[in-house]
Amino acid sequence: MFEVARQIPRGRVTSYGAIAASLGARSSSRMVGWAMNGAGRVRPVVPAHRVVNRNGMLSGKHHFATPTRMQELLEKEGIQVKKDTVVNFKELFWDPAQEGF
Repeated sequence: MFEVARQIPRGRVTSYGAIAASLGARSSSRMVGWAMNGAGRVRPVVPAHRVVNRNGMLSGKHHFATPTRMQELLEKEGIQVKKDTVVNFKELFWDPAQEGF
């Protein structure tokens, strides 16, 4: 799953469920979320900030160094976030099963 996350293009986001589905484990989105909690200790770097929940919410933000770090990283890539949710989520959504993994 880390390798799938590494493929997310800069300025795009995906969901825990989309990663799980691309690996043939559609019902394992919670496991993907749990694994992403440890992504900060993995090398090469895993852009875990680009993985959000199915509604575009920054549900994993509390697992970053500060509660605002996930949003800061997304905004640095040009992704707007309002009220902990990715603006234009559907347009920015990257589906690894459809777009390249």
